[in-house]
Amino acid sequence: MSERESMPYDVVIVGAGPAGLAAAIRLKQLAAEKGGDIAVCVLEKGSEVGAHILSGAVIDPKSLDELIPDWRDKGCPLAEVPVNDNQHWILTKKKRFSMPHIFTPGFMHNKGTYTGSLGNLCRWLAGQAEELGVEIFPGFAAAEILYNDDGSVKGVATGDMGVARDGSHKGDYQPGLELHAKYTFFSEGARGHLTRQLVDRFDLRANCEPQVYGLGIKELWDIKPENHAAGRVIHSQGWPLSESGSNGGGFLYHQANGQVALGFVTWLNYSNPYLSPFQEMQRWKTHPSIAAILEGGKRVSYGARAISDGGYQSVPKLVMPGAALIGDTAGFLNVPRIKGTHTAMKSGMMAAEAGYDAVHSQRQGDELTAYTDAYDNSWVKKELSVVRNVLPLVEKFGEGFGTVLAGINMWLESFGIKMPFTMKHHPDHKSLWRKDMVAPIVYPKPDGVLTFDRLSSVFLSNTNHEEDQPVHLTLKDPNIPVDYDLPMYDEPAQRYCPAGVYEIVGQEEGDPKFVINAQNCVHCKTCDIKDPTQNIVWVVPEGGGGPNYPNM
Repeated sequence: MSERESMPYDVVIVGAGPAGLAAAIRLKQLAAEKGGDIAVCVLEKGSEVGAHILSGAVIDPKSLDELIPDWRDKGCPLAEVPVNDNQHWILTKKKRFSMPHIFTPGFMHNKGTYTGSLGNLCRWLAGQAEELGVEIFPGFAAAEILYNDDGSVKGVATGDMGVARDGSHKGDYQPGLELHAKYTFFSEGARGHLTRQLVDRFDLRANCEPQVYGLGIKELWDIKPENHAAGRVIHSQGWPLSESGSNGGGFLYHQANGQVALGFVTWLNYSNPYLSPFQEMQRWKTHPSIAAILEGGKRVSYGARAISDGGYQSVPKLVMPGAALIGDTAGFLNVPRIKGTHTAMKSGMMAAEAGYDAVHSQRQGDELTAYTDAYDNSWVKKELSVVRNVLPLVEKFGEGFGTVLAGINMWLESFGIKMPFTMKHHPDHKSLWRKDMVAPIVYPKPDGVLTFDRLSSVFLSNTNHEEDQPVHLTLKDPNIPVDYDLPMYDEPAQRYCPAGVYEIVGQEEGDPKFVINAQNCVHCKTCDIKDPTQNIVWVVPEGGGGPNYPNM
Protein backbone atom coordinates (compact mmCIF):
# COMPACT_ATOMS: atom_id res chain seq x y z
CA MET A 1 0.00 0.00 0.00
CA SER A 2 1.28 3.51 -0.86
CA GLU A 3 2.34 5.62 2.10
CA ARG A 4 1.26 8.72 0.23
CA GLU A 5 -1.89 10.50 1.26
CA SER A 6 -4.38 11.55 -1.39
CA MET A 7 -6.70 14.49 -1.90
CA PRO A 8 -9.65 14.53 -4.34
CA TYR A 9 -10.50 17.46 -6.58
CA ASP A 10 -12.67 18.04 -9.59
CA VAL A 11 -9.84 19.65 -11.54
CA VAL A 12 -6.11 19.66 -10.77
CA ILE A 13 -3.94 22.14 -12.68
CA VAL A 14 -0.18 21.60 -12.98
CA GLY A 15 1.56 24.97 -13.19
CA ALA A 16 0.60 28.44 -11.96
CA GLY A 17 1.43 30.28 -15.16
CA PRO A 18 -1.02 32.49 -17.05
CA ALA A 19 -2.82 29.53 -18.67
CA GLY A 20 -3.19 27.54 -15.47
CA LEU A 21 -4.38 30.51 -13.43
CA ALA A 22 -6.79 31.64 -16.16
CA ALA A 23 -8.25 28.12 -16.21
CA ALA A 24 -8.63 28.08 -12.43
CA ILE A 25 -10.32 31.49 -12.37
CA ARG A 26 -12.68 30.58 -15.21
CA LEU A 27 -13.71 27.33 -13.51
CA LYS A 28 -14.67 29.22 -10.35
CA GLN A 29 -16.41 31.96 -12.34
CA LEU A 30 -18.56 29.33 -14.05
CA ALA A 31 -19.43 27.82 -10.69
CA ALA A 32 -20.59 31.23 -9.44
CA GLU A 33 -22.50 31.98 -12.65
CA LYS A 34 -24.28 28.63 -12.80
CA GLY A 35 -24.90 28.11 -9.11
CA GLY A 36 -22.75 25.01 -8.74
CA ASP A 37 -19.40 24.40 -7.13
CA ILE A 38 -16.17 22.92 -8.34
CA ALA A 39 -13.05 21.98 -6.37
CA VAL A 40 -9.91 23.31 -8.08
CA CYS A 41 -6.28 22.92 -7.09
CA VAL A 42 -3.17 24.46 -8.70
CA LEU A 43 0.30 23.01 -8.13
CA GLU A 44 3.34 25.26 -8.62
CA LYS A 45 6.90 23.92 -8.44
CA GLY A 46 8.38 27.36 -7.72
CA SER A 47 8.76 28.57 -4.16
CA GLU A 48 5.98 31.07 -4.85
CA VAL A 49 3.73 31.90 -7.77
CA GLY A 50 5.83 33.80 -10.30
CA ALA A 51 9.18 32.50 -9.05
CA HIS A 52 9.75 30.51 -12.25
CA ILE A 53 7.89 32.80 -14.64
CA LEU A 54 10.03 34.58 -17.21
CA SER A 55 8.93 36.50 -20.27
CA GLY A 56 9.83 39.74 -22.06
CA ALA A 57 7.02 40.80 -21.75
CA VAL A 58 4.72 42.76 -24.02
CA ILE A 59 1.23 41.47 -23.37
CA ASP A 60 -1.91 41.69 -25.47
CA PRO A 61 -4.73 42.02 -22.87
CA LYS A 62 -7.36 40.43 -25.12
CA SER A 63 -7.92 37.37 -22.93
CA LEU A 64 -7.52 39.30 -19.68
CA ASP A 65 -10.24 41.68 -20.86
CA GLU A 66 -12.52 38.70 -21.35
CA LEU A 67 -11.61 36.94 -18.11
CA ILE A 68 -11.60 39.93 -15.73
CA PRO A 69 -13.06 42.94 -17.61
CA ASP A 70 -12.31 45.40 -14.79
CA TRP A 71 -8.71 44.28 -14.24
CA ARG A 72 -7.40 47.83 -14.77
CA ASP A 73 -9.39 48.98 -11.75
CA LYS A 74 -8.30 46.12 -9.49
CA GLY A 75 -4.67 47.03 -8.98
CA CYS A 76 -3.34 44.74 -11.67
CA PRO A 77 0.37 45.59 -12.17
CA LEU A 78 0.08 45.16 -15.94
CA ALA A 79 -1.87 48.43 -16.18
CA GLU A 80 1.15 50.52 -15.16
CA VAL A 81 2.86 50.84 -18.57
CA PRO A 82 0.90 50.82 -21.84
CA VAL A 83 3.05 50.54 -24.94
CA ASN A 84 3.27 53.91 -26.68
CA ASP A 85 6.26 53.56 -29.01
CA ASN A 86 7.01 50.49 -31.13
CA GLN A 87 10.32 50.19 -32.99
CA HIS A 88 11.90 47.41 -35.03
CA TRP A 89 15.63 47.58 -35.71
CA ILE A 90 17.70 45.63 -38.22
CA LEU A 91 21.25 45.53 -36.89
CA THR A 92 24.61 45.23 -38.55
CA LYS A 93 27.72 45.08 -36.39
CA LYS A 94 27.92 48.86 -35.95
CA LYS A 95 24.74 50.31 -37.45
CA ARG A 96 21.00 49.99 -37.21
CA PHE A 97 18.19 50.49 -39.68
CA SER A 98 14.63 51.05 -38.50
CA MET A 99 11.86 49.20 -40.27
CA PRO A 100 8.95 51.56 -41.02
CA HIS A 101 5.57 50.49 -39.65
CA ILE A 102 4.12 50.69 -43.14
CA PHE A 103 6.02 47.50 -44.02
CA THR A 104 4.39 45.43 -41.28
CA PRO A 105 0.75 44.31 -40.87
CA GLY A 106 -1.32 46.10 -38.25
CA PHE A 107 -1.30 43.21 -35.81
CA MET A 108 2.48 43.69 -35.43
CA HIS A 109 2.20 47.29 -34.18
CA ASN A 110 1.56 46.58 -30.46
CA LYS A 111 -1.40 48.93 -30.31
CA GLY A 112 -3.30 48.44 -27.05
CA THR A 113 -0.62 46.27 -25.44
CA TYR A 114 1.21 46.64 -22.13
CA THR A 115 4.75 45.93 -21.01
CA GLY A 116 5.65 44.63 -17.58
CA SER A 117 6.51 41.58 -15.52
CA LEU A 118 4.64 38.40 -16.39
CA GLY A 119 5.68 37.01 -13.00
CA ASN A 120 3.96 39.90 -11.24
CA LEU A 121 0.88 39.45 -13.42
CA CYS A 122 0.76 35.79 -12.35
CA ARG A 123 1.09 36.77 -8.70
CA TRP A 124 -1.90 39.08 -9.15
CA LEU A 125 -3.89 36.40 -11.01
CA ALA A 126 -3.14 33.97 -8.18
CA GLY A 127 -4.68 36.45 -5.73
CA GLN A 128 -7.80 36.69 -7.88
CA ALA A 129 -8.01 32.90 -8.05
CA GLU A 130 -7.64 32.45 -4.31
CA GLU A 131 -10.40 35.00 -3.66
CA LEU A 132 -12.67 32.73 -5.71
CA GLY A 133 -11.73 29.68 -3.67
CA VAL A 134 -8.97 28.11 -5.74
CA GLU A 135 -6.40 26.22 -3.66
CA ILE A 136 -2.83 27.02 -4.79
CA PHE A 137 0.13 25.01 -3.51
CA PRO A 138 3.49 26.66 -4.31
CA GLY A 139 6.66 24.71 -3.63
CA PHE A 140 5.05 21.40 -4.66
CA ALA A 141 6.38 19.92 -7.90
CA ALA A 142 4.18 17.49 -9.81
CA ALA A 143 6.61 14.61 -10.32
CA GLU A 144 4.44 11.70 -11.45
CA ILE A 145 1.30 11.12 -13.51
CA LEU A 146 -1.27 8.81 -11.97
CA TYR A 147 -3.52 6.59 -14.10
CA ASN A 148 -6.79 4.79 -13.55
CA ASP A 149 -7.15 1.10 -14.34
CA ASP A 150 -8.67 1.96 -17.71
CA GLY A 151 -5.58 4.02 -18.67
CA SER A 152 -7.15 7.44 -18.21
CA VAL A 153 -5.30 10.12 -16.26
CA LYS A 154 -6.23 10.00 -12.59
CA GLY A 155 -4.18 12.97 -11.40
CA VAL A 156 -0.62 13.62 -10.30
CA ALA A 157 1.65 12.99 -7.36
CA THR A 158 4.05 15.53 -5.92
CA GLY A 159 7.68 14.62 -5.44
CA ASP A 160 9.00 13.22 -2.19
CA MET A 161 10.76 15.76 0.01
CA GLY A 162 13.93 15.07 1.97
CA VAL A 163 15.52 12.47 -0.35
CA ALA A 164 19.33 12.42 -0.37
CA ARG A 165 21.42 12.23 -3.53
CA ASP A 166 22.01 8.51 -3.00
CA GLY A 167 18.26 7.91 -2.74
CA SER A 168 18.15 7.43 1.01
CA HIS A 169 15.65 9.24 3.20
CA LYS A 170 16.96 12.14 5.26
CA GLY A 171 15.64 13.09 8.68
CA ASP A 172 13.08 15.51 7.22
CA TYR A 173 11.75 13.04 4.63
CA GLN A 174 8.13 13.46 3.61
CA PRO A 175 6.44 11.33 0.98
CA GLY A 176 4.69 13.03 -1.92
CA LEU A 177 1.00 13.72 -2.02
CA GLU A 178 -1.43 12.25 -4.54
CA LEU A 179 -3.95 14.62 -6.06
CA HIS A 180 -6.82 12.79 -7.72
CA ALA A 181 -8.99 14.62 -10.22
CA LYS A 182 -11.81 14.06 -12.63
CA TYR A 183 -9.72 16.10 -15.08
CA THR A 184 -6.10 17.24 -14.92
CA PHE A 185 -4.84 20.26 -16.88
CA PHE A 186 -1.13 20.34 -17.69
CA SER A 187 0.20 23.89 -17.86
CA GLU A 188 3.92 23.27 -17.44
CA GLY A 189 5.27 25.77 -19.96
CA ALA A 190 7.59 24.89 -22.83
CA ARG A 191 8.91 21.31 -22.85
CA GLY A 192 6.96 20.20 -19.81
CA HIS A 193 8.45 17.18 -18.07
CA LEU A 194 5.11 15.41 -17.53
CA THR A 195 3.73 16.61 -20.84
CA ARG A 196 6.55 14.78 -22.64
CA GLN A 197 5.35 11.55 -21.04
CA LEU A 198 1.75 12.20 -22.05
CA VAL A 199 2.77 12.96 -25.62
CA ASP A 200 4.52 9.60 -25.87
CA ARG A 201 1.88 7.55 -24.04
CA PHE A 202 -1.09 8.93 -26.01
CA ASP A 203 0.77 9.64 -29.27
CA LEU A 204 -0.39 13.25 -29.19
CA ARG A 205 1.98 14.31 -31.99
CA ALA A 206 0.82 11.75 -34.50
CA ASN A 207 -0.76 14.39 -36.74
CA CYS A 208 1.37 17.47 -36.22
CA GLU A 209 4.85 18.79 -36.87
CA PRO A 210 7.62 18.51 -34.26
CA GLN A 211 7.73 21.31 -31.74
CA VAL A 212 10.67 23.67 -32.23
CA TYR A 213 12.07 26.11 -29.71
CA GLY A 214 13.99 29.25 -29.00
CA LEU A 215 16.06 30.04 -25.93
CA GLY A 216 15.19 33.38 -24.40
CA ILE A 217 17.80 34.95 -22.12
CA LYS A 218 16.71 38.01 -20.19
CA GLU A 219 18.25 40.68 -17.99
CA LEU A 220 16.61 43.46 -16.03
CA TRP A 221 18.53 46.76 -15.77
CA ASP A 222 18.08 49.97 -13.83
CA ILE A 223 19.09 52.70 -16.27
CA LYS A 224 19.67 56.45 -16.12
CA PRO A 225 16.48 58.54 -16.24
CA GLU A 226 17.60 60.35 -19.39
CA ASN A 227 17.84 57.00 -21.20
CA HIS A 228 14.44 55.75 -20.08
CA ALA A 229 11.15 56.18 -21.95
CA ALA A 230 8.36 54.22 -20.27
CA GLY A 231 6.28 52.33 -22.82
CA ARG A 232 8.93 52.23 -25.56
CA VAL A 233 9.29 48.77 -27.11
CA ILE A 234 12.24 47.84 -29.32
CA HIS A 235 12.80 44.59 -31.22
CA SER A 236 15.88 43.77 -33.24
CA GLN A 237 17.06 41.21 -35.75
CA GLY A 238 20.27 40.62 -37.66
CA TRP A 239 23.59 40.98 -35.83
CA PRO A 240 25.12 39.14 -34.05
CA LEU A 241 23.41 35.88 -35.08
CA SER A 242 23.66 36.86 -38.75
CA GLU A 243 27.42 36.27 -38.53
CA SER A 244 26.91 32.57 -37.81
CA GLY A 245 23.94 32.07 -40.13
CA SER A 246 21.64 31.53 -37.16
CA ASN A 247 18.29 33.12 -36.38
CA GLY A 248 16.65 34.96 -33.52
CA GLY A 249 16.63 38.52 -32.24
CA GLY A 250 16.67 40.91 -29.33
CA PHE A 251 14.15 42.92 -27.36
CA LEU A 252 14.40 45.94 -25.09
CA TYR A 253 11.29 47.07 -23.23
CA HIS A 254 11.16 50.29 -21.19
CA GLN A 255 9.07 49.36 -18.16
CA ALA A 256 8.08 50.93 -14.85
CA ASN A 257 10.40 52.41 -12.23
CA GLY A 258 13.23 53.34 -14.57
CA GLN A 259 13.89 49.77 -15.62
CA VAL A 260 14.38 48.09 -18.97
CA ALA A 261 13.81 44.42 -19.64
CA LEU A 262 16.18 43.31 -22.34
CA GLY A 263 16.79 39.93 -23.78
CA PHE A 264 17.85 37.83 -26.68
CA VAL A 265 16.17 34.83 -28.30
CA THR A 266 18.24 32.28 -30.20
CA TRP A 267 16.31 29.78 -32.26
CA LEU A 268 17.54 26.34 -31.23
CA ASN A 269 17.75 25.10 -34.81
CA TYR A 270 21.28 26.53 -35.11
CA SER A 271 23.92 24.26 -36.64
CA ASN A 272 27.29 25.37 -35.22
CA PRO A 273 27.99 23.40 -32.00
CA TYR A 274 30.38 26.15 -30.88
CA LEU A 275 27.57 28.73 -30.73
CA SER A 276 26.66 29.93 -27.25
CA PRO A 277 23.25 31.63 -26.93
CA PHE A 278 24.42 33.26 -23.69
CA GLN A 279 27.50 34.73 -25.36
CA GLU A 280 25.44 35.90 -28.34
CA MET A 281 23.22 37.80 -25.92
CA GLN A 282 26.24 39.41 -24.28
CA ARG A 283 27.64 40.39 -27.69
CA TRP A 284 24.29 41.90 -28.69
CA LYS A 285 24.50 44.31 -25.74
CA THR A 286 27.74 45.73 -27.15
CA HIS A 287 26.00 47.08 -30.24
CA PRO A 288 26.28 50.89 -30.09
CA SER A 289 22.51 51.40 -30.13
CA ILE A 290 21.94 48.96 -27.25
CA ALA A 291 25.00 49.97 -25.24
CA ALA A 292 23.94 53.63 -25.38
CA ILE A 293 20.69 52.83 -23.57
CA LEU A 294 22.46 50.76 -20.90
CA GLU A 295 25.35 53.17 -20.33
CA GLY A 296 25.62 54.05 -16.65
CA GLY A 297 22.99 51.46 -15.72
CA LYS A 298 23.11 48.43 -13.46
CA ARG A 299 22.04 44.87 -14.11
CA VAL A 300 19.73 43.66 -11.34
CA SER A 301 18.30 40.33 -12.50
CA TYR A 302 18.93 37.49 -14.93
CA GLY A 303 17.08 34.44 -16.21
CA ALA A 304 16.51 32.11 -19.14
CA ARG A 305 13.67 29.99 -20.50
CA ALA A 306 12.93 27.96 -23.60
CA ILE A 307 10.08 29.15 -25.80
CA SER A 308 7.79 26.97 -27.93
CA ASP A 309 8.20 28.39 -31.44
CA GLY A 310 6.41 25.81 -33.60
CA GLY A 311 3.05 27.54 -33.63
CA TYR A 312 0.03 26.40 -35.63
CA GLN A 313 1.45 23.25 -37.21
CA SER A 314 3.12 22.05 -34.00
CA VAL A 315 0.09 22.17 -31.70
CA PRO A 316 -0.46 18.54 -30.63
CA LYS A 317 -3.71 16.82 -29.86
CA LEU A 318 -4.86 18.76 -26.83
CA VAL A 319 -6.86 16.14 -24.97
CA MET A 320 -6.54 12.58 -23.77
CA PRO A 321 -8.73 10.58 -21.37
CA GLY A 322 -8.91 12.57 -18.16
CA ALA A 323 -6.48 15.34 -19.12
CA ALA A 324 -5.79 18.34 -21.34
CA LEU A 325 -2.80 20.43 -22.40
CA ILE A 326 -3.05 24.21 -22.04
CA GLY A 327 -0.72 27.16 -22.51
CA ASP A 328 2.84 27.02 -23.74
CA THR A 329 3.13 23.33 -22.93
CA ALA A 330 0.94 22.89 -26.02
CA GLY A 331 2.65 25.75 -27.88
CA PHE A 332 0.37 28.69 -28.67
CA LEU A 333 3.07 31.35 -29.10
CA ASN A 334 2.65 33.79 -31.99
CA VAL A 335 6.31 33.94 -33.06
CA PRO A 336 6.44 37.15 -35.15
CA ARG A 337 4.43 39.03 -32.52
CA ILE A 338 6.60 37.49 -29.76
CA LYS A 339 3.42 37.10 -27.72
CA GLY A 340 1.81 34.06 -26.18
CA THR A 341 0.26 35.16 -22.89
CA HIS A 342 -3.08 36.05 -24.47
CA THR A 343 -3.31 32.80 -26.42
CA ALA A 344 -2.16 30.74 -23.41
CA MET A 345 -4.79 32.31 -21.18
CA LYS A 346 -7.52 31.76 -23.75
CA SER A 347 -6.56 28.09 -24.07
CA GLY A 348 -6.93 27.73 -20.30
CA MET A 349 -10.31 29.43 -20.40
CA MET A 350 -11.54 27.17 -23.21
CA ALA A 351 -10.38 24.06 -21.35
CA ALA A 352 -12.07 25.32 -18.18
CA GLU A 353 -15.40 25.75 -19.92
CA ALA A 354 -15.22 22.23 -21.32
CA GLY A 355 -14.06 20.82 -17.99
CA TYR A 356 -16.77 22.52 -15.97
CA ASP A 357 -19.52 21.18 -18.20
CA ALA A 358 -18.04 17.69 -18.06
CA VAL A 359 -17.78 17.68 -14.27
CA HIS A 360 -21.36 18.87 -13.87
CA SER A 361 -22.60 16.33 -16.38
CA GLN A 362 -21.25 13.66 -14.02
CA ARG A 363 -18.59 12.69 -16.51
CA GLN A 364 -15.11 11.64 -15.51
CA GLY A 365 -11.99 10.52 -17.36
CA ASP A 366 -13.20 10.98 -20.93
CA GLU A 367 -11.70 13.29 -23.57
CA LEU A 368 -12.73 16.93 -23.38
CA THR A 369 -13.58 17.16 -27.05
CA ALA A 370 -15.48 20.38 -26.38
CA TYR A 371 -12.09 21.98 -25.68
CA THR A 372 -10.64 20.91 -29.02
CA ASP A 373 -13.83 22.01 -30.78
CA ALA A 374 -13.57 25.41 -29.09
CA TYR A 375 -9.92 25.75 -30.14
CA ASP A 376 -10.71 24.80 -33.73
CA ASN A 377 -13.28 27.61 -33.88
CA SER A 378 -11.33 30.17 -31.88
CA TRP A 379 -9.43 33.34 -32.70
CA VAL A 380 -6.37 31.61 -31.21
CA LYS A 381 -6.18 29.08 -34.03
CA LYS A 382 -6.96 31.74 -36.62
CA GLU A 383 -4.21 34.04 -35.27
CA LEU A 384 -1.65 31.23 -35.32
CA SER A 385 -2.69 30.18 -38.82
CA VAL A 386 -1.98 33.64 -40.24
CA VAL A 387 1.68 33.45 -39.14
CA ARG A 388 2.25 29.70 -39.50
CA ASN A 389 4.83 29.99 -42.30
CA VAL A 390 6.88 32.87 -40.88
CA LEU A 391 9.47 30.89 -38.92
CA PRO A 392 9.92 28.18 -41.60
CA LEU A 393 10.42 30.82 -44.31
CA VAL A 394 13.14 32.60 -42.35
CA GLU A 395 14.76 29.28 -41.49
CA LYS A 396 14.72 28.08 -45.10
CA PHE A 397 15.66 31.28 -46.93
CA GLY A 398 17.72 33.12 -44.33
CA GLU A 399 17.42 36.33 -42.35
CA GLY A 400 17.24 38.68 -45.35
CA PHE A 401 15.22 37.10 -48.12
CA GLY A 402 13.33 34.92 -45.64
CA THR A 403 12.14 37.96 -43.70
CA VAL A 404 10.88 39.59 -46.90
CA LEU A 405 8.98 36.44 -47.88
CA ALA A 406 7.59 36.12 -44.35
CA GLY A 407 6.39 39.73 -44.47
CA ILE A 408 4.65 39.20 -47.80
CA ASN A 409 3.07 36.03 -46.45
CA MET A 410 1.74 37.82 -43.35
CA TRP A 411 0.30 40.66 -45.43
CA LEU A 412 -1.52 38.25 -47.73
CA GLU A 413 -2.84 36.13 -44.87
CA SER A 414 -3.99 39.21 -42.96
CA PHE A 415 -6.07 40.18 -46.01
CA GLY A 416 -7.67 36.73 -46.04
CA ILE A 417 -5.57 35.40 -48.91
CA LYS A 418 -4.66 32.07 -47.36
CA MET A 419 -1.54 30.37 -48.65
CA PRO A 420 -2.32 26.87 -49.99
CA PHE A 421 0.50 25.29 -47.99
CA THR A 422 1.80 24.94 -44.45
CA MET A 423 5.55 24.51 -44.14
CA LYS A 424 7.18 21.84 -42.03
CA HIS A 425 9.48 21.96 -39.01
CA HIS A 426 12.56 19.92 -38.20
CA PRO A 427 13.55 18.84 -34.66
CA ASP A 428 16.13 21.16 -33.12
CA HIS A 429 18.32 18.35 -31.80
CA LYS A 430 18.97 17.11 -35.36
CA SER A 431 20.36 20.38 -36.68
CA LEU A 432 23.93 20.34 -35.31
CA TRP A 433 26.85 19.83 -37.69
CA ARG A 434 29.99 17.96 -36.74
CA LYS A 435 32.66 20.13 -35.17
CA ASP A 436 35.06 19.49 -38.07
CA MET A 437 32.56 21.07 -40.47
CA VAL A 438 32.46 24.48 -38.78
CA ALA A 439 34.78 27.14 -37.45
CA PRO A 440 34.92 27.64 -33.66
CA ILE A 441 33.43 30.90 -32.44
CA VAL A 442 35.71 33.01 -30.27
CA TYR A 443 33.75 35.21 -27.90
CA PRO A 444 35.26 38.25 -26.13
CA LYS A 445 35.84 38.08 -22.41
CA PRO A 446 33.19 39.80 -20.25
CA ASP A 447 34.01 43.28 -19.02
CA GLY A 448 31.88 43.09 -15.85
CA VAL A 449 30.14 46.35 -16.76
CA LEU A 450 28.10 45.62 -19.88
CA THR A 451 28.87 41.95 -20.43
CA PHE A 452 29.12 39.20 -17.84
CA ASP A 453 29.94 35.54 -17.27
CA ARG A 454 27.36 32.84 -16.67
CA LEU A 455 28.05 32.17 -13.00
CA SER A 456 27.65 35.80 -11.91
CA SER A 457 24.47 35.84 -13.99
CA VAL A 458 23.04 32.76 -12.29
CA PHE A 459 23.70 34.47 -8.93
CA LEU A 460 21.26 37.22 -9.97
CA SER A 461 18.57 34.63 -10.74
CA ASN A 462 18.49 33.67 -7.02
CA THR A 463 18.71 30.03 -8.07
CA ASN A 464 18.89 27.55 -5.24
CA HIS A 465 18.60 23.78 -5.03
CA GLU A 466 19.08 21.62 -1.99
CA GLU A 467 22.53 20.24 -2.78
CA ASP A 468 22.00 16.81 -1.23
CA GLN A 469 19.15 15.67 -3.47
CA PRO A 470 18.98 13.43 -6.55
CA VAL A 471 20.34 15.16 -9.65
CA HIS A 472 17.36 16.29 -11.71
CA LEU A 473 19.34 16.40 -14.97
CA THR A 474 19.43 12.72 -15.82
CA LEU A 475 21.38 10.82 -18.48
CA LYS A 476 19.98 7.82 -20.33
CA ASP A 477 23.57 6.71 -20.96
CA PRO A 478 26.32 8.34 -18.85
CA ASN A 479 28.97 7.45 -21.44
CA ILE A 480 27.51 9.36 -24.37
CA PRO A 481 28.73 12.88 -23.43
CA VAL A 482 32.41 11.87 -23.47
CA ASP A 483 32.37 8.93 -25.88
CA TYR A 484 30.16 10.47 -28.57
CA ASP A 485 29.19 14.12 -28.04
CA LEU A 486 32.72 15.27 -27.23
CA PRO A 487 34.50 13.90 -30.32
CA MET A 488 31.56 14.64 -32.60
CA TYR A 489 30.38 18.07 -31.39
CA ASP A 490 32.92 19.12 -28.72
CA GLU A 491 30.09 18.46 -26.24
CA PRO A 492 27.73 21.36 -27.04
CA ALA A 493 26.07 21.25 -23.61
CA GLN A 494 29.07 23.27 -22.41
CA ARG A 495 27.80 26.16 -24.53
CA TYR A 496 24.04 25.89 -25.06
CA CYS A 497 23.30 25.88 -21.32
CA PRO A 498 22.87 29.52 -20.15
CA ALA A 499 23.65 28.63 -16.53
CA GLY A 500 26.98 26.81 -16.70
CA VAL A 501 25.45 23.52 -15.58
CA TYR A 502 27.54 21.30 -17.86
CA GLU A 503 31.30 21.17 -18.25
CA ILE A 504 34.05 18.84 -19.41
CA VAL A 505 36.95 18.57 -16.94
CA GLY A 506 40.23 16.69 -17.25
CA GLN A 507 40.43 16.97 -21.02
CA GLU A 508 43.95 18.42 -21.01
CA GLU A 509 45.12 15.56 -18.84
CA GLY A 510 43.65 13.05 -21.28
CA ASP A 511 40.92 11.93 -18.87
CA PRO A 512 37.79 13.90 -19.80
CA LYS A 513 34.77 13.71 -17.52
CA PHE A 514 31.30 15.16 -17.94
CA VAL A 515 30.28 17.18 -14.88
CA ILE A 516 26.71 18.26 -14.10
CA ASN A 517 26.41 21.26 -11.75
CA ALA A 518 22.70 20.75 -11.18
CA GLN A 519 22.51 23.38 -8.45
CA ASN A 520 23.02 26.07 -11.15
CA CYS A 521 20.00 25.00 -13.24
CA VAL A 522 17.49 27.78 -14.01
CA HIS A 523 14.95 25.31 -15.43
CA CYS A 524 15.18 26.64 -18.99
CA LYS A 525 14.92 23.09 -20.50
CA THR A 526 17.43 23.82 -23.29
CA CYS A 527 19.46 20.68 -22.56
CA ASP A 528 16.35 18.51 -22.81
CA ILE A 529 15.65 20.07 -26.21
CA LYS A 530 19.03 20.58 -27.90
CA ASP A 531 21.05 17.56 -26.78
CA PRO A 532 21.87 15.89 -30.13
CA THR A 533 21.24 12.32 -28.93
CA GLN A 534 18.35 13.24 -26.61
CA ASN A 535 20.40 11.68 -23.83
CA ILE A 536 19.67 14.42 -21.24
CA VAL A 537 16.25 14.21 -19.64
CA TRP A 538 15.13 17.03 -17.34
CA VAL A 539 12.99 15.92 -14.40
CA VAL A 540 11.62 18.01 -11.57
CA PRO A 541 13.88 18.62 -8.58
CA GLU A 542 12.56 18.90 -5.06
CA GLY A 543 9.68 21.36 -4.88
CA GLY A 544 10.64 24.98 -4.35
CA GLY A 545 14.05 24.58 -5.98
CA GLY A 546 15.27 26.58 -8.94
CA PRO A 547 15.25 30.30 -9.68
CA ASN A 548 13.37 32.90 -7.69
CA TYR A 549 12.71 35.61 -10.25
CA PRO A 550 11.74 39.03 -8.88
CA ASN A 551 9.85 41.29 -11.28
CA MET A 552 10.67 39.11 -14.30
